[in-house]
Amino acid sequence: VDFMGVRGVIPKIQLVAEHMASPEKLTGQRIKVKVLEVDEVKNRLVVSEKAVHSSMSNKELEKQFAEIEVGKSYDALVLGTSEFGIFCEVHGVEGLIHISEISWEKVHDASLFVQNGETVPVFVVEKNQTDMKLNLSLKRLTLDPWGNIEETYPKDKLIDGEVVRKERYGYFVRLAPGIEGLIHISKLRGNENLNVGQKVQVYVERINTPERRMSLVLPDGQKPVLYR
Repeated sequence: VDFMGVRGVIPKIQLVAEHMASPEKLTGQRIKVKVLEVDEVKNRLVVSEKAVHSSMSNKELEKQFAEIEVGKSYDALVLGTSEFGIFCEVHGVEGLIHISEISWEKVHDASLFVQNGETVPVFVVEKNQTDMKLNLSLKRLTLDPWGNIEETYPKDKLIDGEVVRKERYGYFVRLAPGIEGLIHISKLRGNENLNVGQKVQVYVERINTPERRMSLVLPDGQKPVLYR
């Protein structure tokens, strides 16, 4: 934004809901904003469009922020999504569900999990006292699939999986949502011809629970079952 010749920025979360979905449409428009930060040393100006439309005073915001407790769950209003995660509000207090806190599975697109304007249950991970923001989580309200991993996947059990990714050092196989293991290239004979999307059967060779890593091997003398 330009304000009297001074260049400033509106963080995406500081846009009103109707503009958050497609901020590029604001190019060339004049809008009313509230100044959040002025730093002459860094030549930094931060403004908010949402603050102009907010009916909550700073005193009310401080009160709501103080009442929210770390380690508890609340209903949150989804404001929008980005490559970083999901922006939302809990009792009028802004929060972010980082993309790593959306699901126990690896998430590439936060917009596939929520819709703008819907209400979702969240877990409060941390409170940022400096700017009165919340770090939130969706996945921590569900059971961690690695919680009893060694009981679920014993070494002597043949397990069905699906090849989900190929790397130069081997193939990643999904055994269940949030559970992936690696067939290292050193464990292959060279004639397996595995493809992404292919169904395979594997044995668990080794599990590193703290690092959430699992080493897998194909059954000796048995070709994996083709999915396609």
